[in-house]
Amino acid sequence: MSAWSITEPTSRQKWIAGILVVLYAVITIIPLIWIVATGFKSPADAISYPPKVLFEPTLEGYVNLFTTRTRQTEEYLAANPPQTWYEEIVRQYDMVIAGPSRYGERFVNSVIIGFGSTFLSVFLGTLAAYAFSRFKVPLSDDLLFFILSTRMMPPIAVAIPIFLMFRTLGLSDTHLGMILLYTAVNISLAVWLLKGFMDEIPREYEEAALIDGYTRFQAFRKVVLPQATTGIVATAIFCLIFSWNEYAFAVLLTSGTAQTAPPFIPTIIGVGGQDWPAVAAGATLFLLPVLVFTVFLRKHLLRGITFGAVRK
Repeated sequence: MSAWSITEPTSRQKWIAGILVVLYAVITIIPLIWIVATGFKSPADAISYPPKVLFEPTLEGYVNLFTTRTRQTEEYLAANPPQTWYEEIVRQYDMVIAGPSRYGERFVNSVIIGFGSTFLSVFLGTLAAYAFSRFKVPLSDDLLFFILSTRMMPPIAVAIPIFLMFRTLGLSDTHLGMILLYTAVNISLAVWLLKGFMDEIPREYEEAALIDGYTRFQAFRKVVLPQATTGIVATAIFCLIFSWNEYAFAVLLTSGTAQTAPPFIPTIIGVGGQDWPAVAAGATLFLLPVLVFTVFLRKHLLRGITFGAVRK
């Protein structure tokens, strides 16, 4: 009679789990592949029915994304032949490039606001989580619940009060206003996640550092922070994803100077309507910073998610 373990999966269970993981990965990645592919389609191929899987790739979508175009007379076009490959693409529609689009500015705004709010959220969240974890804070459970409750509220419920407050304070359509707003939304998540990581770090390490002559701040900086790196990285990724993709507040509170890419991308108009290849190209480029940031820190992310799952 063969021994059977309740903890070790059988080969059949491993095969089933593997098939489910592969199936889930394929289902989730197909929309991303389709977006990337649409960015290399022509406008006609992008809206064709049935949808085209095989098509002749073109960079028209990326040219339209980064440029603004205007229609000109036949005499003007004949007198000014195209000088570059991207001008030749535009000439197919009897148009010329009038100048750069605002996508680059919106993308930079997303970088400033997204990473700025992420840094502030993680910085303040780390300090607050350390205080809740190491010191006896009066009504700590109530305070933690209140902090978490701010995350439960749908953004649209407070959109109008925030709009009026920002207009009064002069923070509408400013980088500082959006950074502060996203920090206020993300800090609840940062405190809750980081407190769990802080609780898992033994207090004895800090006590030994204090006995050796370290101050409380030195012990925090040289002992606690290195061991909390995985949690800080995981928290930073989650905060960045929210700040990077946020749409509702960006539409309501920005229109020009501090407008981010999410509300700008759907407004890209081409010849005869929505320029879907340019929209797909903008979405593809918009995915890259978060994707690179996550892949670069993936080891810390996986360790951070599973940290403390098994207690010794």
